[in-house]
Amino acid sequence: MSDIQQLIDALVAFRDEREWQQFHDTKNLAVALSIEAAELNELFLWKDVAASEAVEKEKIKEELADVLAYALLLAEKQGLDVKQIVLDKIAKNAEKYPVEKARGSAQKYTEL
Repeated sequence: MSDIQQLIDALVAFRDEREWQQFHDTKNLAVALSIEAAELNELFLWKDVAASEAVEKEKIKEELADVLAYALLLAEKQGLDVKQIVLDKIAKNAEKYPVEKARGSAQKYTEL
C-alpha cells in the first residue's frame, strides 16, 4: 500500500468514525479545501519576504495538513488516483513549459 493510500485510508477512517461522510460531498470538500488554503495564505498576509520566511513552522504545518487532507478526501470522493493525476499534470506542464524556454522564467506558458 502506498503512503498516499495510507493517508487516504486514515482520513476516511477518521471521517467515518464521526459519521461525517454525509457532509463530504464534492462541493463541500472543494470549498473546505479553498478555505483551508486561504487560512494558509493568511499566515503570510501583509508580510515581506523575510517575515514570510520566518512564519512559525508549526502554524504552516497545521494549515498545510488541512489543505492536503481535504485535497486527498476530494480525490477519494471522485475516485481519482492522486499519484497518477499529479504525474499527468507534470507531463502536461512539461509540454507547456519546455525547459529551454521556461528555465529561470516566471512567465506564463502563453508568454514564453
